[in-house]
Amino acid sequence: MHFSLGDLYVLGAFSGHLRHNSVSMLFTLGINHKTAPVAIRERLSVNESQLGEALHSLRSGVLLPETAILSTCNRTEVYFREGGKQSEHRVLDWLGGYHGIDRDELRPYLYLHHDGSAVRHTLRVASGLDSLVLGEPQILGQMKTAYQHAHDAGTLGRSLERLFQHAFATAKDVRTQTAIGQSAVSVAFAAVSLARQIFGDLKPLTALVIGAGETIELALQHLSGHGIGQVIVANRTEERAQAVAERFDGQAISLNQLPDRLAEADIVISSTAAPLPILGKGAVERALRKRRHKPIFMVDIAVPRDIEPEVGQLEDVYLYTVDDLQEVIDENMASRQAAAAQAEEIITQRASEFMRWLRARDSVDSIRQLRQRAEAVKAESLARAEAMLRAGKSPEEAMQLLAHSLTNKLMHAPCKSLNTAAHEGDARLLDAAHRLFQLPSPEDDPGHDPESGTRS
Repeated sequence: MHFSLGDLYVLGAFSGHLRHNSVSMLFTLGINHKTAPVAIRERLSVNESQLGEALHSLRSGVLLPETAILSTCNRTEVYFREGGKQSEHRVLDWLGGYHGIDRDELRPYLYLHHDGSAVRHTLRVASGLDSLVLGEPQILGQMKTAYQHAHDAGTLGRSLERLFQHAFATAKDVRTQTAIGQSAVSVAFAAVSLARQIFGDLKPLTALVIGAGETIELALQHLSGHGIGQVIVANRTEERAQAVAERFDGQAISLNQLPDRLAEADIVISSTAAPLPILGKGAVERALRKRRHKPIFMVDIAVPRDIEPEVGQLEDVYLYTVDDLQEVIDENMASRQAAAAQAEEIITQRASEFMRWLRARDSVDSIRQLRQRAEAVKAESLARAEAMLRAGKSPEEAMQLLAHSLTNKLMHAPCKSLNTAAHEGDARLLDAAHRLFQLPSPEDDPGHDPESGTRS
């Protein structure tokens, strides 16, 4: 079941009721490309270098037993296990406070999944079924990175550890058992497809890519496949730029050289983790003058954005963000729809498997606690009986005390709860007690008088 944060604030009592009847509350709270525009997503993004600090801040600030953060250009999500009442609201407060955004401003864009819904959502994300590009494989690597950071920070516990591993295995099943990843559809592919629609032949053109990550490499593969004439790779670390450029017979430059080389570019694709824009309106204006206003096609895949939005106001510039690529992406989705339906069936099955494990784990914990309590009662009663024997009391007296003490102490708590349930009309607990202790129902007891409620 999925709730918006607005729903939960209105239905607080209902949320509490769900919590009371759940076994081990797992939550996913976040935003994605479906619920929030890029202007909001970039404000909530967490740089990979900051993930460890953010995880410690979240866990200590909200007192969560388990948590992980996934932050990409299209989503920021917090996975966590309940740490007391209203954990979801305290995580929202932390999210807003950490990024300096009022929670009322955030609330319309947020979604919240819990337990079975949270598990299913996690498996769908890992499998690429919740991505901007249906079935894209990059999200799995990003989720593995999020998992590793949480593991290194010590914020994973048994539930989330198992959930992430289960999600990785499910994503592998989806890849191997369906055709979800067989057609070349991705943000990078969409960007290159759009460039081909604008320019036609790419052979006489020069592409400048900013960044050297997985998305940029994928874009270069598509550009190379369509015969791009020249490639320039700009990156903060020039050694990394050189390594990528060599694979595609390109040139490597540092970010400081961008203003001098920008005029050479017909196509600019940028995807970095920079916290501030790399290309501003002034730099692009100067490049256009050098080009004598020959058009430049620019795609900003980064969140936060690498290219100032004002650049899009310039004539002779075609600027697209990840949100603008949606139409191009939609045209390439038809071949994946049947595979997606098959993948959803796998997700449903795997989510049920995980929930069975979660319930079984909670039952094991309950049984362990029950046995520990029984062992404590036994030890206390046995000690009293042994004391009686040492005091000279007869074995019969000691055994009577032992039996009486064990019976009273073991039955006190359940009998008290059953009496309360009877007074409050809690038929479910009474029925559960009959099933738990395998008691006969009143109509099955031949000595029970239905009129008086007593035995004859």
